[in-house]
Amino acid sequence: MRYADGGGLTPAGRLRRESVRMQAAELFEQQVRPSEVAGLLRVSVKSVYQWRQLWQDGGREALASLGPSGSRCRLSPRCLQKLAVYLEQGPAAHGWVEDQVWTASRVATLIGRKFHVSYSVSGATRLMHRLGFSPQVPARRVAERDERAVTTWKEATWAEVKGPGRPAAATSASRTRPASRGGRPGDGRGAGAAAPRS
Repeated sequence: MRYADGGGLTPAGRLRRESVRMQAAELFEQQVRPSEVAGLLRVSVKSVYQWRQLWQDGGREALASLGPSGSRCRLSPRCLQKLAVYLEQGPAAHGWVEDQVWTASRVATLIGRKFHVSYSVSGATRLMHRLGFSPQVPARRVAERDERAVTTWKEATWAEVKGPGRPAAATSASRTRPASRGGRPGDGRGAGAAAPRS
């Protein structure tokens, strides 16, 4: 599935945010209070306090954009463009004909096949988000699933693993008093209970 806006901040978006921080720096120099800066720039007071601390520690340079967040991508910009094209083509164009779903595992495999770079499933997920895609979960069960083996396991192995459990009569909903065994409900005297003293 592709995000409408391509996901993440564009270079223009990063510049816009940097511009707001630089306006905040000008206001800090004029000793404008953080709450007023937040109102003027239409940002949260918390952000203004964080920016002011950065500005006090490192000046305007500390408020400059650091570029795209995250670790450095192991694929070149050209390879990223190719990967986006491959993803647009769909899974069937690359050998997955069972369904038209890009899972993170499939994308990691595709990257390995096409670019000879190893990506983990979580790394492939982050890369998909960076390109504006979201990984999907297959709607159907895998073709290799053996329904007979699953049924046999449920009936034999699970029953053996689960064990008999406790009988229902031996349990109590009360944490402070054990279940009564006999007597009238609510009288507190079960079988073997002592008679009240007179």
